[in-house]
Amino acid sequence: MATSTPTRDAYAPPPRGSQQTPAGSRRQTWRSRLWRFDDKASPYAYIAPFFLVFGAFGLYPLIYTGWIALHRVEMTGLNQMEWVGWGNFDTILHDSEFWTAVSNTFLIGVMSTVPQLLVALGLAHLLNYKLRASTFWRTVILTPYATSVASAALVFALVFRADGGLLNWALHFVGLGDTNWVNGHWTSKIAISVIVIWRWTGYNTLIYLAAMQAVPSDLYEAASLDGASRWQQFRKVTIPSLRPTILFTIVISTIGSMQLFGEPLLLEGGTLGATGGNENQYETLSVYLYNYGWNLGHLGPAAAVAWAMLALLLIIAAVNWFIGRFVRTSAV
Repeated sequence: MATSTPTRDAYAPPPRGSQQTPAGSRRQTWRSRLWRFDDKASPYAYIAPFFLVFGAFGLYPLIYTGWIALHRVEMTGLNQMEWVGWGNFDTILHDSEFWTAVSNTFLIGVMSTVPQLLVALGLAHLLNYKLRASTFWRTVILTPYATSVASAALVFALVFRADGGLLNWALHFVGLGDTNWVNGHWTSKIAISVIVIWRWTGYNTLIYLAAMQAVPSDLYEAASLDGASRWQQFRKVTIPSLRPTILFTIVISTIGSMQLFGEPLLLEGGTLGATGGNENQYETLSVYLYNYGWNLGHLGPAAAVAWAMLALLLIIAAVNWFIGRFVRTSAV
């Protein structure tokens, strides 16, 4: 005999004309209303914690930072706010150090993102094949990502030291001599980019690997039957299938490069690290904000820098969106 499993919506009101006491009818009506309320309110109750946390720790600080950006506020007198309107934005936009920080952030972002994603794509392609101890290699690749920013920056600071650094010691055998990595305009950016590449390559590798394993094997079999080599399969099958994932990693890496703080701050440490070098040669926007807000104590311009960073991120996101839309349109 076939049986049916009762479900939540299996309830139906009693048929008309049935004999039922008034108390039972009221109880049934109350249960029906409670069920309808629970059915409509439960989804909102489930997602309410996220919006409460986001409102308290995301939306409110964002709005309050915008309010501070329109006032003159000092670290020593947080209760004394003077309305200046767009004066703080005018101050940073006419500050040459701000544009130096923008340029440094952009250059370090490009120098770290492009090699990072290319290496991650190659490593993911290798890990996509059947290897012995594949779990071990995936764990090894992800290990730098699990390392704290402070530990990685301090270790690489010893590697890039001008006097007695490990890298200069190795370059002696090639005959290149000593290089002042931290004080050079380009060498300091290279040093910070190396730290970023070392930390985030494994993270992007696993993202690409997950996307590669989702590509149907029938595409590779069809390409192999057509005589395509592994390199041709990688260019003609793997890369087109990973376009959305590649665009995602570009956006995430761009946002991360805009927020670079620990690496440049700890590369040299002390006062020079907090100002981005003796000539601000590796000062990023985050370090510039930190210097304005905490070292100088001017919270108004620091909040204006934070909103300027948000504006730059929105512009970059819009550019990536247009590029992604163009790529999808051209692929059709």
